[in-house]
Amino acid sequence: MNIPTIIPLFLSLLLLFPPLAICDERQRTYIVYLGSHTQQYTPDQILETHHSCLTSVKDSEEEARASLIYSYRHSINGFAASLTPQQASKLNELEEVVAVIESRPRKYSTHTTRSWEFSGLNLAAAGDLLHRAGYGKSLIVGILDSGVWPEAESFSDEGMEAVPKSWKGICQTGQEFNSSHCNKKIIGARYYIKGFETYYGRLDATEDYRSPRDKDGHGTHTAATFAGRQVRNASALGGFARGTASGGAPLARLAVYKEKIGGNTCFDEDMLAAMDDAIADGVQVISISIGADEPLSPVNDSLSIGALHAARKNVVVVCSGGNDGPTPGTVVNTPPWILTVGASNMDRGFLGTVVLGNGLKITGQTVTHHKLPKRLPLISAADAALPWVPDNETDQCLPDSLAPEKVRGKIVVCLRGSGTRFLKGVEVKRAGGVGFILANTAALGDDVFLEPHVLPTTAVTYDETREIVRYIRSAKGNATARLREPRTVLGYKAAPFMAAFSSQGPNVIHPYILKPDVAAPGVNILAAWSEASPPTKLSYNFDSGTSMACPHVAALAALLKAIHPTWSSAAIRSAIMTTASTRNNKGKTITDERGHTATPFQFGSGQFRPSKAADPGLVYDASYTDYLLYLCSYGLKNAGERFNCPRFPPPMYDLNYPSVSVPKLNGTLTIKRSVTNVGGDGNAVYFFSAKPPLGMTVTARPSVLFFSRVGERKEFTLTIEARDLKETKEYYGGGGYRFGWYSWRDNYHVVRSPIAVSMG
Repeated sequence: MNIPTIIPLFLSLLLLFPPLAICDERQRTYIVYLGSHTQQYTPDQILETHHSCLTSVKDSEEEARASLIYSYRHSINGFAASLTPQQASKLNELEEVVAVIESRPRKYSTHTTRSWEFSGLNLAAAGDLLHRAGYGKSLIVGILDSGVWPEAESFSDEGMEAVPKSWKGICQTGQEFNSSHCNKKIIGARYYIKGFETYYGRLDATEDYRSPRDKDGHGTHTAATFAGRQVRNASALGGFARGTASGGAPLARLAVYKEKIGGNTCFDEDMLAAMDDAIADGVQVISISIGADEPLSPVNDSLSIGALHAARKNVVVVCSGGNDGPTPGTVVNTPPWILTVGASNMDRGFLGTVVLGNGLKITGQTVTHHKLPKRLPLISAADAALPWVPDNETDQCLPDSLAPEKVRGKIVVCLRGSGTRFLKGVEVKRAGGVGFILANTAALGDDVFLEPHVLPTTAVTYDETREIVRYIRSAKGNATARLREPRTVLGYKAAPFMAAFSSQGPNVIHPYILKPDVAAPGVNILAAWSEASPPTKLSYNFDSGTSMACPHVAALAALLKAIHPTWSSAAIRSAIMTTASTRNNKGKTITDERGHTATPFQFGSGQFRPSKAADPGLVYDASYTDYLLYLCSYGLKNAGERFNCPRFPPPMYDLNYPSVSVPKLNGTLTIKRSVTNVGGDGNAVYFFSAKPPLGMTVTARPSVLFFSRVGERKEFTLTIEARDLKETKEYYGGGGYRFGWYSWRDNYHVVRSPIAVSMG
């Protein structure tokens, strides 16, 4: 065995400052991370310690106190302050400092009815997962996002019991949000604005609320998907998707932490303060539909740091994996202590047929309740663009880009890519168009996003776009089309299939950890919305993104927490992963948006299955100490309180994770794993089986596991070997990955884990 140790060079210094930056005296915001609290200090004592640390680099105690933005005094030990690069560099040299992280705007952003039924969670049947979990009524769950619209029916507390005594949080008041907006459903709410205002100045009250109230709808949507009450007869504008809207844990108590301010802006220091409070408040599961604009190292990722401290308190943290697909290596929120979620499509379609002048029928999708029954002229935006529009934007329908004399009275074909989908319709209307077709590019494939528009609209896939463009060209200026009245259809195609936008592996920061972990519905999800959000100010709205997939899995984690209150956060993650499915509703392997077979770098262990996760049979457990040992191997030596890395820490690939990722295999690798029996029958026998990656063999020792009691733990080794090293290296040329799986089976359970391997 000869596996290269992957220890990124940046960890040797933790933070590098270019020589010119050292001379820069401009104040910036930095987070000074000190790890965990080593003793039981009072909040005031911790604050004084942070002031003292700042005083060591400031000219006076008064300046030090004035520079402090946040003091993290609960689970996380550290502070955010206004510092020059030189002052930050000096603090980074202190022995007690783990890392110094520079905050910047747009480093983090959001990743933005039928979904629960499609996922197999019966909202009505007694005796199922929801009933066993008490609909989540014993749980306190937290949402970090853009706030909440408390008047939404999804957050009614009618019939709910008293607030749990374990709750330690507050209801923070502010602009258009008072204490009455918290109830037995929304039991707490806070907002975090110091980082935003330190950078941008005081928030314009017309841009966002200075309170936990949600302005743009994203936070309300994710909160309702996570833990919204069951609301009958809910629908989007025009009556689309009418039915019972519900969160996955409809009776769970909701704590709202608003740290997304003024559009799509999230700051490190605000997010870390929110996580520190959520852990201290008594939240048991946190859903975070936010991520960095690129994969970040552990010492430069505030979300990762906060989640590590949550794991220490056994709080489950579920995060979206990002919307930068289908580019490989873009998945974010990837440390092993976070449950990372990709987005898939469902089997529901809102079909809006386009009938072209040549008689060809294109079955697009729409939730705009309008039709154009008469034939009307059809034109491509590229043929109607004003002369000054750049060549690469002529087909995009960007603001003020269309010539009214060419568009008036016509249906316009607008490509997706640049600009917002909604504003494309606004531009067509401005130029006098009467309808438009929202057309996918090759990169977007079959991913069709639905939302209300100001004109009759149909969204079409890339293949359908090609048919329409081909017809327009052949018609030579005489193309026509009409838009039929839309209709809702279930089971219209094989599903789930992966969304093109869903960020993909490999995991470039933690290469021995396969990410994402699982997939869940994230396309055209209907949920509650902020009534302050333009343009339509809806009560319920569709939205798409891994942001929407994340709260689905967070809700399942909450239900499992209710059924199995003694399980660790790692055990809950394992149960969700090892019971996931790689098959669609036609019994075939899940595909991508183009119909090609998808891989674990897209769906992780597979599509989550709520009905199976409560009884996984075996779980791969891990502790906070295991994560610290993992960080020792990674190269970070002082992450935990009173914890010293051993001289020879276990290799990163031996972390007890429910999936396997091996970069740059050179012949053979043997990894260690252990499983704990959580099945109902203490006496159980599990047999090993595997489908190795091509050119590989995968064996386990032992290959049979005998259990005599619930809670018993068994260790095994997994050996991955190239059958013919030279031939396999040639087959794997270019560093590409191949995939397989292994599983443990008894008479009832299948405990399945994906494998990803590349050759060195």
